[in-house]
Amino acid sequence: MPRLNELPEYEALAAAVSEVFSRRVASQTSPGIRFVVFDASGPMFEGGFGTAGESATPPAPHSRFRVASCTKSFTAAAVLQLRDRGLLSLDNAVTDYVPDLVPTLPVNQPEAPTLRMLLSMAGGFPTDDPWADRQESISNEEFRSILRNGVRLSTAPGTRYEYSNLGYALLGQVIEVVGGQSYPAFVTENLLKPLGLDETGFDPAAVPEGSLTTGYRKVGDEWVALPFSGPGAFSSIGGVVTTPLDLARWAGWLCSAFHPAGDDESPLSSASRREMQRIQCPIAFDATDELRLKGYGYGLVIEDHRRFGPIVCHSGGYPGFSSHMRWNPATRLGVVVVENATYSGAWNPAAEALALLLGAATSIAAAEPPVPAAIDRLADGLRRLLAQGWDNSTADAIFLENVALDRPYPERAQELASLREKAGALDMTGTTIVATDIGAIEGGYGCFELHVPCSSGEVIAAVQCGPVEPILIQTVSWRIQQTTGPGGVQ
Repeated sequence: MPRLNELPEYEALAAAVSEVFSRRVASQTSPGIRFVVFDASGPMFEGGFGTAGESATPPAPHSRFRVASCTKSFTAAAVLQLRDRGLLSLDNAVTDYVPDLVPTLPVNQPEAPTLRMLLSMAGGFPTDDPWADRQESISNEEFRSILRNGVRLSTAPGTRYEYSNLGYALLGQVIEVVGGQSYPAFVTENLLKPLGLDETGFDPAAVPEGSLTTGYRKVGDEWVALPFSGPGAFSSIGGVVTTPLDLARWAGWLCSAFHPAGDDESPLSSASRREMQRIQCPIAFDATDELRLKGYGYGLVIEDHRRFGPIVCHSGGYPGFSSHMRWNPATRLGVVVVENATYSGAWNPAAEALALLLGAATSIAAAEPPVPAAIDRLADGLRRLLAQGWDNSTADAIFLENVALDRPYPERAQELASLREKAGALDMTGTTIVATDIGAIEGGYGCFELHVPCSSGEVIAAVQCGPVEPILIQTVSWRIQQTTGPGGVQ
């Protein structure tokens, strides 16, 4: 697979991406911004604009930012580490580990949320921005006092998505109880150090002098500096302080789970990282021409785009800061963005930049993967039935036994002969095979379409394959998609 910087238009593309971010400062959306573009090999190019603080210089490669809720992916990874070590179960109630929690449970829902529900934002707690952002520094005892006083639920646990910082604060407590050390210490020892994320931590006071970016909020036309909060009981919701480069390395490591190489010696297995990046709880949204599915995994959001396929992302917003990380597992292209303005919406330029990258890298993003040989064999059988007429031996070689039982071969032969007559001349050299499974694994082709150009438009065979090996067809429907005149013929 070619790298993005091997494309002829790479320099112009890099300039266009940089301009997306420089506009944020020019429009006074944020006083400063830093971005990193990465691919499978690591960071590709980066840049900074505006001011990182009193020095009025742009954020530099080693400038530290609070990345807010991008922290949730670290928390989720830590929980899965403990699960993989056999120290907890995701299907246990959170009260098994944090008995201080007294949830106000809905009628007929006597169980507290499970860890799995909390990880996937289905715990039933009401959305709590920005209340939770102001709780970071409270002590564990103060947090447990809140829990003992009672915590309100808005829906029955496990029934639907609702973003909850409180749920991830509870997961931080679970990590401390099961892991036997503070949340920051556990994440540092078990994730940051093994991955070499040496510029990532939780305590702003420990950042080298001159490296900590100042966070701001806007008052009128002026940017007002905000103080940092220190680590505490809510650090697991948004406490990570890091550089964009380290955050890009973290995102790249998560993305690499879809392309594992050799023995997996990472601090979290490829399988568990992929689990984080699969929809665990759907998110209701208004359908668009671009987006067909959306949901929450574990500490990450998954969006299935019609043009680019799955995109994994997460945003962060905190007093003084906004962040976003975003990548496309198929191409392993990604963007990390950090801004030093309160809730400024860093996802907007990140989404625009990644769309530019994927749209330009057509040799990477738009090219279809090779059709598996087994699927090509099934498609070849369909082509022969269409072009040469029905043949039972050809049909037996590509269909499961239910096909002849559901509709006898003579009926199917007659249907196909009638469709062939309406289609006119066929262009068998122009046939294409298109996988139609939403979210299918690469090369999965559980469902596909065979497109055959004809004088009336296209003959399309819509195919669903069976679940057993060797792969064979369990259903097929034929239609003509006409280029002129009335709609397709079934």
